[in-house]
Amino acid sequence: MNREKMIPAILKLTFEMAFVILVLLFTANWLASAEESPLQSLAWPGCSDTCGNLTNIPYPFGIGPGCFLDPRYEIDCQQTRSPVLKNLSVAVLDISLPSSSESPGLIKVSQPISYSHLNCTTKLQNDAPVDLRASNSVFKYSQSQNYLVAGGCDSLALMAGANTPWAVVGCKSSCGRNETLGFDQCSSGIGCCMTSIPDEISEYSMEFKTLDGQAIGPGDAECRYAFLVERTWWYKANLNNLPLDVPVVLEWAITNYEDELLSNQENKHGNDNSASCRTYSTPGVPSLTYCSCNQGYRGNYFLPQGCQDIDECKEKPDLNCRGRCVNRPGSYNCVDNKIMAMIGMGTGVGDILLFFLFLWLYKFIKRRREAKLRQKFFKRNGGLVLQQRLSSIEDNHTEKGKLFTSTELDAATDHFNENRILGKGGQGTVYKGMLIDGTIIAVKKSRVVDARQVQQFVNEVVILSEINHRNVVKLLGFCLENEAPLLVYEFVPNGTLYQCLHDPNQEFPISWEMRLRIANEVAGALSYLHFAAAIPVYHRDIKSSNILLDEKYGAKVADFGASRSITINQTHLTTMVRGTFGYLDPEYYQTSQFSDKSDVYSFGVVLVELLTGEKPISQGRAEEGRNLAMYFVISMEENRLFDVLDKEVLDHSEKGEIIAVSNLAKRCLNLHGRYRPTMKEVAMELERVRSLQNPVVVQQKDKEIDRIRNGSIRASGAVSTLMLSKGDVELTWWEEDQSLLYDLPR
Repeated sequence: MNREKMIPAILKLTFEMAFVILVLLFTANWLASAEESPLQSLAWPGCSDTCGNLTNIPYPFGIGPGCFLDPRYEIDCQQTRSPVLKNLSVAVLDISLPSSSESPGLIKVSQPISYSHLNCTTKLQNDAPVDLRASNSVFKYSQSQNYLVAGGCDSLALMAGANTPWAVVGCKSSCGRNETLGFDQCSSGIGCCMTSIPDEISEYSMEFKTLDGQAIGPGDAECRYAFLVERTWWYKANLNNLPLDVPVVLEWAITNYEDELLSNQENKHGNDNSASCRTYSTPGVPSLTYCSCNQGYRGNYFLPQGCQDIDECKEKPDLNCRGRCVNRPGSYNCVDNKIMAMIGMGTGVGDILLFFLFLWLYKFIKRRREAKLRQKFFKRNGGLVLQQRLSSIEDNHTEKGKLFTSTELDAATDHFNENRILGKGGQGTVYKGMLIDGTIIAVKKSRVVDARQVQQFVNEVVILSEINHRNVVKLLGFCLENEAPLLVYEFVPNGTLYQCLHDPNQEFPISWEMRLRIANEVAGALSYLHFAAAIPVYHRDIKSSNILLDEKYGAKVADFGASRSITINQTHLTTMVRGTFGYLDPEYYQTSQFSDKSDVYSFGVVLVELLTGEKPISQGRAEEGRNLAMYFVISMEENRLFDVLDKEVLDHSEKGEIIAVSNLAKRCLNLHGRYRPTMKEVAMELERVRSLQNPVVVQQKDKEIDRIRNGSIRASGAVSTLMLSKGDVELTWWEEDQSLLYDLPR
């Protein structure tokens, strides 16, 4: 990032920080009285943490895919029974995170009581204790949280680990008295006995013997039992009414198989003193790691957000703090009120001064940056080229074009509101606007201009600045200081000719007289561009949607983005083919040479639109007639002219006028440009038809005119046809003996 961009960014960031500090100071009292936010869930974000009576299930345990660390920690939540630790198939009663880095996490499960034989229990089978070896050392029976309890007359119960032969423990019980057996009695060995268990037990079995060491068989009348049980549960238990299952506490930890998880969490929280971890190594087994939040923090170390600070000042009102309690990470401080007031006042005044200083600096830098940005856009949008081109125009026409500011046009168009859109085209979007003095305008927001498009934009401005004709839309000014250049035109209220002809919601049809006048005005404007302008101009995109209609339905030719100025001695332009399908001159398409006769062809299509009321391309017509130009010429060739004309034209016009204008349109649509009339000839012919001085077709053979009037219309010339397929558009032109085929991409 360069220096010019870095300085405003730093100032903006500093300003925002100062503003936030100021707001926090003024709202401190409100924050102090705000309600405490609920405790965060200990489950993985987006996962359920409740199953039946088991609530706030902490990660790495979880319910459902993506909610647990690996299958050893998956909780199977079934509605018909208690939650189950799926890997061990054991019911889960409670889960807790490690309380410190010195202790493991705990999970309380339900485990059956072991009996000396089946006659002692109502169960169908004497279930074995849970084998934790399938957990790959993640779980083990807790030595500190469980007791081994045994009962029966003159009984010796032995507990032995299968893989730890040294871990054998037992206790002896004698016959009890007729009284309630519980913790106190078992401590003395009367009726039952209890003892601690060895550490590192993950699997064990129970064996019952008599006090003299004899094995107890199924035929023994005395029932003896033994079980592991949670110490806190056992303190309150009654052995005269034992349940089928008792709670047992398992220890759990993270093994070295989860090194990646531990590494990620250490990278996130290793430097904030919010948590601590400790790893314990035992030869031959995976290392176990205990991680927990430190004092003054709470949460789940294994989650992305880790451990969160506890605000003791809010949550512990009995701190007996002299002065004001101020929370700090992991703890709190008690600050004298006077000192606090002085610090707050000094900080507040300093922050206010700092705020206004940075506000001034921010606005100063912002104004400079905006000025440079406007200058950058001005150059990129062709401002320098435009100035040079406009300064060379004779008669100083640049006085017509005002240089508008972006703020002025933004206000005029209500921030370029979508409800102000008048239309969209290939060159940009046009919005309706109103200046401060009440002038209604049309603002054309061009597409973002790059180096290849600058010339098109400059062309439109220069051409419109040179043109002074009542039937050409007037350019009021432009704006180049935005990312996308803006052109400001006079507002033409009645939309486009295309809308008036083809929009079914039009309130009234355009009369024949209006159509003839519009055609005459457009022809006059094009004749002016071709022959009367200081530098001849080819429009290159004549179509009904580029002909605007004013309040009296007078025609205004618009959209000069594709137009080109030529020297007087030039007869054509060789350019990349561009235009609108349906209006495109086939000769121009074939040769890439655009001449004034190419505008004549496009105008011929508009003339046919006025006569027929049909769109230039329509899927509603038969395949050979989808192209309006081809459809119209064929209709004349087949003596069906009056079958394709608009009803409004047929009902309110003279037959001679129709024939004259129709043949004029047919001449304009000739496939060979040299046989088309010039726009000056077209304008003169339309003017003659309008004046009704000489409504017959000029420059036609007398015999052909007689044949037309007698109803046998069969004019010679080229016929065009269009075939549309699902792939590319296939454009085929037939001319007497020859057939030319072109592929025009969509």
